Amino acid sequence: MAEIQEHRNQEYLKLLLVDDSEDDALLLLRELRKGGLKPDYKLVDNELDLADALKEQPWDIVITDHNMPGFSSFQALEVTRRFSDDLPVIIVSGTIGEGVAVSAMKAGAQDYIMKDNLSRLIPAIDREVRESYVRKAKRKAESTLEHMAFHDSLTDLANRREFERRLATALEDARETGRQHVLLYLDLDQFKIINDTCGHIAGDELLKQVSGRLAQHIRSDDTLARLGGDEFGVLLRGCDAVHAAKVAEALCEEVREYRFVWQNKPFSVSLSVGMVVINRDYDTTAELLSHADLACYAAKDRGRNNVQVYKSNDKDMQQRQTDMQWTSRIQQALHSRSFCLCQQEMVPLQPENADGFRTEFLVRLRQGNDIIPPGAFIPAAERFNLMPKIDRQVIEMAFRYLDQTGLGREPTGTYFINLSGNSLGEADLFDYIRALVRQYNILPPRICFEITETAAIAHLNLTLGFIQQTRQDGFQFALDDFGCGMSSFSYLKTLPVDYLKVDGSFVRNLLEDPIDLGIVDACNRVGHAAGLKTIAEFVENDDIKQRLKELGLDYAQGYGIAKPKMLE
Repeated sequence: MAEIQEHRNQEYLKLLLVDDSEDDALLLLRELRKGGLKPDYKLVDNELDLADALKEQPWDIVITDHNMPGFSSFQALEVTRRFSDDLPVIIVSGTIGEGVAVSAMKAGAQDYIMKDNLSRLIPAIDREVRESYVRKAKRKAESTLEHMAFHDSLTDLANRREFERRLATALEDARETGRQHVLLYLDLDQFKIINDTCGHIAGDELLKQVSGRLAQHIRSDDTLARLGGDEFGVLLRGCDAVHAAKVAEALCEEVREYRFVWQNKPFSVSLSVGMVVINRDYDTTAELLSHADLACYAAKDRGRNNVQVYKSNDKDMQQRQTDMQWTSRIQQALHSRSFCLCQQEMVPLQPENADGFRTEFLVRLRQGNDIIPPGAFIPAAERFNLMPKIDRQVIEMAFRYLDQTGLGREPTGTYFINLSGNSLGEADLFDYIRALVRQYNILPPRICFEITETAAIAHLNLTLGFIQQTRQDGFQFALDDFGCGMSSFSYLKTLPVDYLKVDGSFVRNLLEDPIDLGIVDACNRVGHAAGLKTIAEFVENDDIKQRLKELGLDYAQGYGIAKPKMLE
């Protein structure tokens, strides 16, 4: 609209005149000047000159005579439309019948005016130039929208939708012709660090710069796309695995040698690349992308900055695929609240410890009539950071049970609840637990949170902060799987816990293995020296129970004591 206003204010007109009579052209120009227009014009009278003029520069309007020697207004229309669909054409003629005029309008002319009645000429030009600008603006907007629909707004690469369309075309070609194509799935290894430490503006600039460098290695008939976040896709058409591997390595090297500088600070980045050969074995693009994603994760797991080809017999990729399938099931279970609890009792081994009931809440997944044990879904939940959500549901279910049964307000009894290492990193977990205590009206001393030794050590500062906060409210803590770490004993001075749960792998074989027996005995002695109660896990028979009692451990837990049973 700004262009229209500019034209009307300046009364300036770029006019292409098609006429074989200079006198008629001068009369027409005089009429335009009388009407206040200032035409910058060019006069042509044949097809070749008209085509050359249309190539030279943009025009506001074409005004053409109808009958010229060897050239007509219909031919002028045809030539004009070859160069522009939006440029208006007005026919000005002294001899044109109504039938011919109608045909000219159908052929694309915007108006026709008789030479002996030019009073309509200025209004017609003003109208058509204005509408021409509107048509151009609309076409430009449509073109922009179409581009946006298929391109990423940040990098201007093809977006995921367009990439999947081209991938589907390549898969169809592979199935029909047997030609091979290759899919590369790229992930920037250090993007999150830069994005978190320097901000999203820096992250966006990194993505733009990296995409430009990647594009240098992509052929014109290949496709480089941004699939989302810091993930890119490359489709190499008509390419075998050997050449594709070289391209993938070149992309890795390009990014590895690149230094991203933000506010005078240099950052190194690298790529992990998953590669899949597109052939007749595949049925869907979803399967291709899933396998490429698996291979990319394998590249990350194997040290990053490398290329991994998808192999169906690769155990790591098989496990990753199983874990990924579990993620959707876990998310659905969280949404439908399909997780449930069972409990496994602990018994005192020494008379002085018979001071109340002790049990551990254990999570299970209910699917139909089946109860799925944690070993099936916990690895996937940990790998894809879903454990904090599961932990919160477990805490809420346990608190609700203790409230409804009244056990949470009894003067004795201890109920153990497991927390994952990832949950310890959530700043609002303590506030969440406090809110549940108020909601369900239970006594914090009835609750003992369990944290594995490895998780506690891996998140030591977070663990200390969380324990200190919650102990002030009266909660207790147990260090689970104790003894499996290399520096177990040294950390006991640092971690303010109440119970030490000796790792069951030592307990199970202590009657046959003197080393395991020595480790269990040492854990118990050190725990007591630190003022802690000790619990032996995996107690599977009375003989082990008796030996633990002789060693002086405080409590026993395992299938030889009590099997887990569902909460009523």
